[in-house]
Amino acid sequence: MDNIATVSLDRPLADMADELGQSFRDWGFAVVCDHGLPEGLVDRAWALTQQFFALPEETKRQYFIPGGGGARGYTPFGTERAKDAAIHDLKEFWHIGQSLPPGDPLEEFMPPNIWPDELPDFKPTFEALFKAFEVAGGKILRAIALHLELQEDWFDPTVHNGNSVMRLLHYPPVADAREGAIRAAAHGDINTITLLLGAEEAGLQLQTSKGDWLPIDPPPGALVVNIGDMLERLTNDRLKSTRHRVVNPVGEAARRSRYSMPFFLHFRPDFVIETLPGCVDDEHPDHYPEPISSHDFLLQRLREINLA
Repeated sequence: MDNIATVSLDRPLADMADELGQSFRDWGFAVVCDHGLPEGLVDRAWALTQQFFALPEETKRQYFIPGGGGARGYTPFGTERAKDAAIHDLKEFWHIGQSLPPGDPLEEFMPPNIWPDELPDFKPTFEALFKAFEVAGGKILRAIALHLELQEDWFDPTVHNGNSVMRLLHYPPVADAREGAIRAAAHGDINTITLLLGAEEAGLQLQTSKGDWLPIDPPPGALVVNIGDMLERLTNDRLKSTRHRVVNPVGEAARRSRYSMPFFLHFRPDFVIETLPGCVDDEHPDHYPEPISSHDFLLQRLREINLA
């Protein structure tokens, strides 16, 4: 994969922070191994994901929340489309968010989770996996902080009880797909960083600075991690939010489903995205002089992709 870094989270963060950070500067992407997500927990999550999407359509649609912006529960096939895309993506998904204690002031920004009655192991499995993703994401952000010459724990309070979302994705077989429709059209992610499980199945590609499409082929079980628009803005474009897509396979792979599990790690809704002073100098003037809350930024982008 050319110069996209592959790093281990078992290494001391100070030893690999610049390797990881440079990959995010050059590509917007990196591959992370030894991420600490328990293998047994991940296996249970994959099994439950497949079981849920195998349920009858009318059963799944009971968990669709009209007007909810897709924030929680089920979003049916043919709903989401990439910004500026004319055709909907070929996917359906389920969203799990932060489980807040009752009365938490952030409740106004984050709706409660819902859970499918048909799968009693769904809630405990995915609540545990959500927390494991948060721990892995926190380590990656600590490495990014060191690369940006910030205090290692700079990001900790910005993402505590953040508006993060775990997405369970099902891409059905595409042998008879409508012309021009692909599993996920080219897009950038809205959030802070994305941690993706399930990228071993061919299809994920990133767009290089020259406009070419580069396939990403991580080792089994590794995370593909990319920078989101919020972190790109915070760093004055120093870290890149790179456009990427999931293309349709050919041959036998076109006749089978593809599953993946991105964790969109978000800032807290009340965090104000204001350009880091260390990312501004004479050669790099501030591209974003107007601060914006992460909540307002999110709503703006959700409207652009037909989810709000």
